[in-house]
Amino acid sequence: MLFIQSAHSLLCSALRTQASAPKYGGLSLVRSRHQLAPRKVTYIKRHTGIIPIPIGGSTKGTTLAYGDWGLRIKGQGVRLTAKQLTTAEEVIKRKIKPIKGAKVYLRVFPHLPVCVKGNETRMGKGKGSFEYWATRVPTGRVIFEIGGAPVREELARDALRQAGDKLPTTVEFIDRKSPPRLGNLLVTPEVKESLESSSTSTSS
Repeated sequence: MLFIQSAHSLLCSALRTQASAPKYGGLSLVRSRHQLAPRKVTYIKRHTGIIPIPIGGSTKGTTLAYGDWGLRIKGQGVRLTAKQLTTAEEVIKRKIKPIKGAKVYLRVFPHLPVCVKGNETRMGKGKGSFEYWATRVPTGRVIFEIGGAPVREELARDALRQAGDKLPTTVEFIDRKSPPRLGNLLVTPEVKESLESSSTSTSS
């Protein structure tokens, strides 16, 4: 009986590994329970790409949507890795743990695979092997939010400050009253009216 159970478990693990393998290449990706990674990937290798720049005038994703306090990128856009996001999220959870019902909302997700080649490697022979997951975050994007239960501003500000120290860019603390951000520009009502008037004058 023990031999039958062990054989069955081995067969199930082999099938899971085969199902998790990508379409091209022999690399098998198995996502652990608490790991920030996509569940299904068709192509494991992507182009490097660039950080998106909000030049169209959209302020989507620059204000709070779920919580009462948030952390927003103030400096240059950056590529954040899954490890950096996980570390910052653990810092926030540790600080707000005494408050019952408090939640942390992650507004970005690492869905881009990053491939790395070893140092002093000759050119050619294809792209490097998969290394980690990352995401491209532009200026003004909200990364974390705290909500779910009433949290004092001092505690939320301290938790988000410590989380911001773990990230490789400049961040700012925002609340429900904070205006949206368009790149390095805060879109206040006065700025919005001036932008609308300039756009109408240009169209006419």
